Amino acid sequence: MFLSYLRNYILPSITGRGMGVGLLLLLVSCSHIDEDERLIYVKPAEVARRVLIEDFTGQRCINCPTATLTIADLKEAYGEDNVVAVAFHSGPFGSTARGVRYPMTTDIGEEYFAHWGLSSQPVGIVNRQGPSDYSDWGTLVHEAMNKPARLGISLSTQYDEGTNTIGIDVETLGADGTIDGKLQLWLTEDGITAFQYMPDGTTNQEYQHNHVFRDAVNGAWGTDFHLEEGESKQESFSYVIPEDKTWVPANMHVVAFVYTDQGVEQVVAEPVVQ
Repeated sequence: MFLSYLRNYILPSITGRGMGVGLLLLLVSCSHIDEDERLIYVKPAEVARRVLIEDFTGQRCINCPTATLTIADLKEAYGEDNVVAVAFHSGPFGSTARGVRYPMTTDIGEEYFAHWGLSSQPVGIVNRQGPSDYSDWGTLVHEAMNKPARLGISLSTQYDEGTNTIGIDVETLGADGTIDGKLQLWLTEDGITAFQYMPDGTTNQEYQHNHVFRDAVNGAWGTDFHLEEGESKQESFSYVIPEDKTWVPANMHVVAFVYTDQGVEQVVAEPVVQ
């Protein structure tokens, strides 16, 4: 187990600082070193930062397609995997003028909309640093990217077509300090064709809605999460897609992130069907 720890976590950190494998083996194998002095702590290597944008949108919102284009531009600029967006159909434009909800609007989306005290759309939250206009997302994403990540997250998913079940394995590694917060898992879907009001006042009946929030795997606010620096943790979850849903698993993603009172610490997204 110790050699595995050296190989997976300590060795990459040491060699990244210019120290060779031979020196590492010397540290481990020298017989004249006292037993309590043989284990030398090495801080985990830096982890790449990824950013979460929570996009509160609606089909009757004429400026929401512009916000969606902003997200596409940010993904192109920083990398598809480095900017993770989730679209919550909610609020006044997530329903008809008479208050009848459109199919993509969810109870959880409405809960978040109310929780953050939102009143207009489009509006977004970048790494849970407070509501912001889409014109500010570029600056906020840039600032978030330049902050060190305190942990890494990796996901693996398995989809069982027979039972319509999504299996999810989450592995986290502490990179800096102690983290006490929540681990949140969401399901999103791309490629949903439905009408959308457009900035020019027209209605596009063939509009493609992407990264649409479908449901939370582990509750609206996630589950308790604690991680020490250098600690590796694995957790497993499963989600059965309800029979009355017409979701397309091949177009879906699992989004996992850890957040604290200070905001989102790290986020990752992986396809449901690999």
